[in-house]
Amino acid sequence: MDKTTVTMYRPCGQKELDLVAESDYKRWPPRLPDQPIFYPVTNELYAIEVNKWNVSQFGKGYVTRFEVRKSFVDNYKVETVGSKYHTEWWIPANELENLNDNIVGVIEVIHEESR
Repeated sequence: MDKTTVTMYRPCGQKELDLVAESDYKRWPPRLPDQPIFYPVTNELYAIEVNKWNVSQFGKGYVTRFEVRKSFVDNYKVETVGSKYHTEWWIPANELENLNDNIVGVIEVIHEESR
């Protein structure tokens, strides 16, 4: 069986989650000028680890999960940035709208943490 979507995870802070909520949990907001890359990660464990930064910086953080069409994701290589499970996609900010157009379903909050 060929799976047509790929699961992505993204840790985010309250401000970013509020913008996602404004889209009815269907789109990621545009990157800020100092954010040239959108970094969704490949697994929940890594997303939870990264989310600890949001908690330490902002007092609260979230981990989201969403499905993206495999035909879109196949254009990007998985990058390993630490341990073997520290894997993520590097999607240029100018391609974020294309990613948003390829989200299937909604962006779900699957983990919330505060200090």
